[in-house]
Amino acid sequence: MTRNPCCDEFARLSRRSFLGGSVALVGATTIVGSAAITTSAAALTSAPSVLVVLSLRGAADGLSLVVPHGDPVYYDARPRIAVPSDRLLAKDGMFGLHPQLAPLLPLWTAGRLAAVQATGLPAPNRSHFSAMEEVEDADPGSTKRSGWLNRLIGTDASTSPLQGFNAAGGVVPTSLYGAQPVMSAGSIDSVEIPGDDKWDVTKGRRSSLHTLWDRESGPLGTAMRSMFGALDDFAPVKESVDNQDSYPDSDLGRALSEVARVIRGDVGVEVITVDQGDWDMHSDMGSVENGWMSDNAQDLAGSVAAFFGDLGTQAAKVTLVTISEFGRRVVENASNGLDHGYGNVMLVAGAGVKGGRYYGTWTPLTDDVDSDLLVTTDYRSVLAEIVSARFGASTAAVFPHFAPESVGVMTSL
Repeated sequence: MTRNPCCDEFARLSRRSFLGGSVALVGATTIVGSAAITTSAAALTSAPSVLVVLSLRGAADGLSLVVPHGDPVYYDARPRIAVPSDRLLAKDGMFGLHPQLAPLLPLWTAGRLAAVQATGLPAPNRSHFSAMEEVEDADPGSTKRSGWLNRLIGTDASTSPLQGFNAAGGVVPTSLYGAQPVMSAGSIDSVEIPGDDKWDVTKGRRSSLHTLWDRESGPLGTAMRSMFGALDDFAPVKESVDNQDSYPDSDLGRALSEVARVIRGDVGVEVITVDQGDWDMHSDMGSVENGWMSDNAQDLAGSVAAFFGDLGTQAAKVTLVTISEFGRRVVENASNGLDHGYGNVMLVAGAGVKGGRYYGTWTPLTDDVDSDLLVTTDYRSVLAEIVSARFGASTAAVFPHFAPESVGVMTSL
């Protein structure tokens, strides 16, 4: 079921984010950056670690996904939309998972899924667009147009555009934007040069493009040669099995099935971004069993569970983290929804995760109409721990001017 987000700002941003993009000669594939690429299919290096960043666009309500049942204000503040304590999964003395997250329980009990509560930006920002950009840039006050994931792949000596992949097509998110070349595609099958297909028996299309660009010394020529190499190197991904039928029939399910193919292709991809939109629930959130929140939670859990089940031999090196631009208010509004808030929850799953437990410092809720879940863990501390543990990268290079605090959610390599 398709729902319209309540905020005009988010509606405009969502339409832009999910439109399939294209660049001349590259179909729905976008190469960003101008570094010279000299890799070939035979020279590809398998990535030792892969990070998948799943953005819950529209500001997901972390207090519904990971419910603070041990805080009595939660039920006082949400008489109509609170998730009943007796329905929660994986409960401890304070928290429990929304019942629609049941497909993730095997990951939780196996110690491969954890939740970090009360995370977020260092200061409230209730604008969808501005907060998304701030979260993904992760370098407040900087004038450089560089996202934290682009800086992460920049810590590697390689400059292959296959290191960073956006599984949405069109414009890459701020997190991937920067000096390092990356790739964006709405689907694996769209990664091609239009006309370079079985009907072009003489391969005249590709030959013509090489004639046009191989001797061009400028940035565009360099980028085009990078594109040719990336398309050739991408071949093992296109040959990987498509298991989409094992996923929910949703945008997220389809996207994560494509992400799994990319990872199983083992072509050196290190970071991947993917979106689940439509979390802007100002009204009509529904009940614990059906409705907007229930449907989104079910889609999230089913898609992520299918994804980890689809990774095969690559599963041991893949870590997934969810992030949202901000949370929702503690107190429900008159429309059975929640307005823009502050603190939120992050889910971390897969390789290196010390799972089966909840992390973060909890500040008791208040039930004033303007009350927020306070942020006690800067979201960058969670990401920095993943970056350090899984990639051995300098957190100072990825998150400049930031001193991360220990979260404890990750093990070292």
